This record gives sequence, structure tokens and C-alpha cells, in this order.
Amino acid sequence: MRMLARLLLGLLVLKAAVASPRFSRQSDLDYDTENGDYDYELTTNLPIEVETLSTELEAEEEEEEELPLKPQLIPQGSGGSGVLMGPDTQKGMPTCLLCTCLGGSVYCDDLKLDSVPPLPKDTTHFYARYNRITKIHKSDFANMGKLKRIDLTANEISSVDEKAFIGLPELEELVIRENHISQLPALPETMTLIDASHNNIGSKGIHREAFKDMTALQFLYMTDNNIDYIPVPLPDSLRSLHLQRNNIQMMLEDTFCNLKDFNYIRNALEDIRLDGNPINLSRTPQAYVCLPRIPIGTLV
Repeated sequence: MRMLARLLLGLLVLKAAVASPRFSRQSDLDYDTENGDYDYELTTNLPIEVETLSTELEAEEEEEEELPLKPQLIPQGSGGSGVLMGPDTQKGMPTCLLCTCLGGSVYCDDLKLDSVPPLPKDTTHFYARYNRITKIHKSDFANMGKLKRIDLTANEISSVDEKAFIGLPELEELVIRENHISQLPALPETMTLIDASHNNIGSKGIHREAFKDMTALQFLYMTDNNIDYIPVPLPDSLRSLHLQRNNIQMMLEDTFCNLKDFNYIRNALEDIRLDGNPINLSRTPQAYVCLPRIPIGTLV
């Protein structure tokens, strides 16, 4: 490339030397006594200017060649060594090469994964839907202090370590629908959305008062399981409760309302789905007199 540039500059110099008029430069000015004017000549000296341009171009090329490459490293992941493109997976390639990393979001959908890959530490949203993951280990999300959403829809998960999610201080949304989970693990109080629909969660699959302290929880979806009771107490922040197609047979009068305070109104909870359960809602009308809307389900 440099040789071609020099050849072109050489042709320009030769052309300028032949075609351009040449003037001799005078350092002294001659005074014409008859006309009263100063007589002087200008010098163009084009070849010198072309040579100067050539020198400047060569200097710029040398500066460009001396600039070192500085690749930006992705921060170390939960189980990797902090190499370029994220920590290495068990498949022998970095996570952000196997998956797609956009900002703090990591997308690993439909990749036939059988385990959670090691994630960069700055991950905020993780999606691994439609894979073959069978178990969630405590180490899968260890030290993930910025993680806000986990979506593991449609895997083959049958086991979740009890403390797999409890150490995530920013976790707000967990979607584990369409798996084979029988026990809902402990979750942090920061949750706003929980979707565990289409699993095998039964009467003993939910911790006692599991949602009581989740003061920001708004959406709780547990349709198509084997639950035989409404998991009370539920926080006042709850807006939507979906429990359709379970095995719920009865409801207590204080399930949603406060029998000690008849002025209590639960304004936020406008969406309750109990259809597909063997329960007759008309038998316990006091259970939802404080609600803005009647639950959906059988009334006869």
C-alpha cells in the first residue's frame, strides 16, 4: 500500500516538474526609478510542496501502524475466568459467543442446553427458554448481584436447589413455567412477578406464608398444578392471581378480606382466576366482599 502511494506521488512530482512554470526567486527587490514601482518575482516551487505532502502522509501511516489493539473484556462471569466474550461454557466456547449478549441481557433460547451456562457478572436479564435444562444448582446464579429477571420457560427442570435464588438481591421476576417442578424454592422479598404455571407443584410444594413479605409482588401465576389451597397470606400489592385448573376445593372468609376491619378494601387485586377448580364460590361470599371484582370461577 505504501509503495503504491509513493509511485503515485512520484508521478505527480514528474508531471508538476514538466508542466508547471518555473520562476527564479529573488530575495532583493529592484526599484524602477523611471516608473516608481517595485519589480519582484513570485516562486511557486510545486515539487517541494508535493514532497512535503508525501512526508506528512508517511508520518500518518506510521502513527496508524503504531496504535495497539485494545479489545474490551467482558467482566468475569459466575463460573468463568473473565476471558473475551464472557466466561467459557462446558461446550468449550464463551457464553457470549454461544448465546447472544445485548447490554445486560443474555439470550440462550433454544440451544439444547442441559445446564445453565456461566454468566457475565453484569447480567441483568437471563433467558434460557426451550432448552433441556434438568436442574438448577445454587452455584448457577452465585454472586449475580445485578440479576433482575430469569426466564427458564419450557425446559425439563425437575429439581431446584432451595437457595438457588435467595441470594439474588435485585431479582424481581422469575418465570419457570412448563417444567416438572414439584417444590417452589425460597425467593427473595424483592419479587414482583412469579410464574410457575404448568408444573407439578402440590399441596406441600409451597412454603408456609411464602409470599407474605413480598411487599412488591404484583403478579402470581400458578395455573395447571396440583395446589389444593390458596397460598395465603397474600401481600396488598398483589394485582393478579391465577390459580385456574388446580385442585382448590374451599376458601376461607378471610382469604382476601380482613374480618376484623369491615372498612378494609383490597383495591389492587382486580384479577383472580379460580376457574377449573372444584370450588363453589357462592358458598363463601364474605371471602371477597373487600375486592373490587368477583373472582372468576364456579358460582353454582
